[in-house]
Amino acid sequence: MYKQKKSQILKFPIRVNHFMALQNYCSRREADGFVKQGFVKINGKTANVGDRVFKDDKVEFSKTGKSRVLRYFIYNKPKGIITHSPQGTQQSIKETAKFPKDVFPVGRLDLDSRGLIIMTNDGRITAPLLDPEYEHEKEYRVIADKNLTGTFLKRMQLGVRLVGGGESYMTKPCKIKIVNERSFDIILTEGKKHQIRRMCSALNYQVRDLVRTRIMGLKLGSLKAGESREVVGAELKNFLKDMGF
Repeated sequence: MYKQKKSQILKFPIRVNHFMALQNYCSRREADGFVKQGFVKINGKTANVGDRVFKDDKVEFSKTGKSRVLRYFIYNKPKGIITHSPQGTQQSIKETAKFPKDVFPVGRLDLDSRGLIIMTNDGRITAPLLDPEYEHEKEYRVIADKNLTGTFLKRMQLGVRLVGGGESYMTKPCKIKIVNERSFDIILTEGKKHQIRRMCSALNYQVRDLVRTRIMGLKLGSLKAGESREVVGAELKNFLKDMGF
């Protein structure tokens, strides 16, 4: 199991069907069906509908009676592709890229952003990867609409107050590295919706291009838009270790 922090997304104890849904295994209703069929175990014992999962419990799910092969991919999401839940004529990653059926994207990049998305069938990593309390680094290359100033960069580093949608939120301090007069790299340990775009807008800048280049130790590297590669070997071992597995 992953290491829990006090503001962890999963609030234990939690019903086993809710746990499975949050881990992207299936819906709650589907989970109840799998439990009834004996496909779910908690600490090695077959689960019952209504059982609760505690933070140190080990939950196993297999529709075949065999352990699933967990796989992890780095995908370079192009602009114009939605991460989840496409509307109308929008296309999602699952509709445009070839991945195993049980693989899903962890986290999001908005329609106009591009870059690194982790694709996996390991639901365990969803909560710890997205929970800002874990402070896992995510790095982005940003191109702004005008030349950068020292004041802008300093305020970005110290944190920016985001107001809107009924909330007022001060972003955490972050790391900034100048690339050229209009471009910079930014390292965040949180992920508010459209955070970088909103931070720039609050300081009277607009984002012209935004690409995620790194999540923790996983780097986009030379992958072209729409390409992917599987994470294996030492790279995978180090990633899972950093995630607490």
